[in-house]
Amino acid sequence: MKLIATSDWHLGNLFHGIDRLNEHKDFLSWLLKQIKQQQPDALLIAGDVFDNGNPSALSQTAYYEFLADATERCKHMQVIITAGNHDSASRLEAPRPLLTRHQVEIRGSVKRKWVADGDGGTWQINYDDLIIPITDQEGGKAVVLAVPYLRNDIIQDASYSKGVNELLRTLTARARQTYPDTLLVMMAHMYAKGADIAKTDASEKIIIGGQEEVNMEGWTAHPDYMTCGHIHKRQHIWHTDWARYTGSILPMSFAEKDYTHGVDLISLQKGSKPVVTQLVYQPQHRLVVLPENDEELTPKKFRKLIDERLSDRMNGERDEHSDYVTLKVKLDKMSNDDIKALEQQVNSKNAVLCKIQKIIPQLDIQTITDHQSLKSIDDILNRDPMDTLKEAFAIKHNAEMNERQVAMLTELLSSINNQPNE
Repeated sequence: MKLIATSDWHLGNLFHGIDRLNEHKDFLSWLLKQIKQQQPDALLIAGDVFDNGNPSALSQTAYYEFLADATERCKHMQVIITAGNHDSASRLEAPRPLLTRHQVEIRGSVKRKWVADGDGGTWQINYDDLIIPITDQEGGKAVVLAVPYLRNDIIQDASYSKGVNELLRTLTARARQTYPDTLLVMMAHMYAKGADIAKTDASEKIIIGGQEEVNMEGWTAHPDYMTCGHIHKRQHIWHTDWARYTGSILPMSFAEKDYTHGVDLISLQKGSKPVVTQLVYQPQHRLVVLPENDEELTPKKFRKLIDERLSDRMNGERDEHSDYVTLKVKLDKMSNDDIKALEQQVNSKNAVLCKIQKIIPQLDIQTITDHQSLKSIDDILNRDPMDTLKEAFAIKHNAEMNERQVAMLTELLSSINNQPNE
């Protein structure tokens, strides 16, 4: 059994205001070539097909053209698609009755019904709807457990992780009971505990505090393989050797500039461990951050670096492989005129300036205030309130108070001190 697994296409995404439709079309064209060459038995797309719940008509056209071409180039291939947190579950699943006839199965949401009982009733999940049998050209069978992004209205548990695990494990047990001695492949879209995400500028929508973090550790009766979407860096899921994120097909932020992109080719055979190989895709546009480190550059050195790292235009026009560029500019080294000149220089190259990251030098708080070591309540009570106000202002604004602000606060503090006690 041969599968191609992918996720996080984010069709319709704008990268710093740049429409990426041509980039997505380039990827889809590349994927069609892989499908024609590999002739997989199934293509699994694990969520975030679109970048938002109301994708443009052009994005939807690219998506449906791909499905039509893919099923034509590999007639025996089953396509299974699940919704991610960026997708509109109902919009994605709307053409399900039609696409099912063309070997394309879509699961946008988990189906359930309310069953009344003496205590009021409970929601019962239709697990069978998430179980999709597939067959290879030699008659071999496998089962795909197609789990869309699980929202809180489905996971009605105090612990999101516990609720997701209960659903996934119940689904797996049911599939094993219905299809004994059959390979099980699960596809899901979630934030697994321990996932490696970008420390800055992360584009994955991670809930603050890890409330939707799912701990996959300790699942002994797991499926034979699990492919996941949501995290943009390709990696194993923490504490597993049977579950993996495929990663996004394009970098979604400059923090992802060093990620490897592509799709996973999975070979399954009963009694053997899955063999997973990444088919590497090279995105059209390289992401460039100048400088790459925290080096402080003068305008002259910055201009030299731009000339060294960015190529010139051919015939005065950008080509389809122009670089996307971020400049890290330290404001104590650059005037506004210097920054404008650098911007013009980048845009004269075979490049698009996406972002100027202005770095403000951090103030030394101790030079602003009469810095004291505060070790007790008495230290705080006896401290000059003006020092506290100056320090708080500097921390928030990364700048010192001006003379007028100091004078106003001094007058305010004086009036407070001179008020009679009640």
